[in-house]
Amino acid sequence: MRDFISMKDFTKGDILEVLRVAKELEKKNEELLRNKIVGSLFFEPSTRTRLSFTSAAYRLGAKVLGFDSPDATSLKKGESLRDTIKMTEAYSDVIVMRHNRDGAARFAADISKVPVVNAGDGANEHPSQTLLDLYTIQKEFGDIEGKKVAFVGDLKYGRTVHSLTKALEMFNCEFYFIAPDVIQIPEYITRELDKKGMKYHILNDYKDVLKEIDVLYMTRIQKERFDNQEDYEKVAGVYVIDKKNIVGKCKENMIILHPLPRVDEIKIDLDETKHAKYFEQAANGVPTREAIFSIALDLVKVYKDKEIIKNIKESEKVVCVNEKCITKFEETQNKYVIDKDHEYCYYCNRDIKK
Repeated sequence: MRDFISMKDFTKGDILEVLRVAKELEKKNEELLRNKIVGSLFFEPSTRTRLSFTSAAYRLGAKVLGFDSPDATSLKKGESLRDTIKMTEAYSDVIVMRHNRDGAARFAADISKVPVVNAGDGANEHPSQTLLDLYTIQKEFGDIEGKKVAFVGDLKYGRTVHSLTKALEMFNCEFYFIAPDVIQIPEYITRELDKKGMKYHILNDYKDVLKEIDVLYMTRIQKERFDNQEDYEKVAGVYVIDKKNIVGKCKENMIILHPLPRVDEIKIDLDETKHAKYFEQAANGVPTREAIFSIALDLVKVYKDKEIIKNIKESEKVVCVNEKCITKFEETQNKYVIDKDHEYCYYCNRDIKK
């Protein structure tokens, strides 16, 4: 049994095993989850993630229970996330959860007796999206190693970007972070890149690097993540790509990815070009999430890499300064991680500043 919470928990070998299992399951339809029940808890709206997890469960023979809106649950009566998880573990064999609080998935995994799969926790991480992104890159290029990847759009709140960057570090990739300053990639991520000697570039425009990059990873400017709507209005629609400004101006084999939904950042005239791979990317969510279920429940044999050991400490009081961290809303053990020259929140990965 294993949880899928953060890409920080995975080695390169672990990732490659997930992709291997996904490839095998895409070719055959085995009911590995027959007589299993998946608890699907979506506290935030979702289309592709929720439906692809459900499709993966059905294809493997499982049944699915849960909700796609907290408005229809006892949360409206004031029930805590802790109690929701404790009840759901009694009804299911594995829990898939999307939540609006950073670090909620780690918190849920700590208190659950069944595996927990993070389907997105606030602006923190989205590991299952990362694994399907990697699966897509591997299918398109044959491998992931050394690719040049440009992330465009909302890099501050984009949990898909945060998780994918962590994973691509392991494959010695080069990064281009393209965003307005107010939603540029967080410092805690670039510090990790600096520590590992990774190549990255902080930019405001993507046009000059189209001939260099292998992957153009577009993201939506997420209106719902902004505290100040005036700040959102300043950056809304800042990056828009279409056939005119991409085709013939990029590498011949460059691919365009997007975690979706898109708003106006990718025009539909790009959809039928050879570069557009975002719909195939979304479809790859099914075999990838089949692999996640199968590995989480120990239903397939995988090579188990060396476990990542973290120096975890506890505090008598809340130490995380992130106002959207789960520690501000639930009674937790206030854990933090000591990692050489800095400390970060065990739940939401933000720096601990003392």
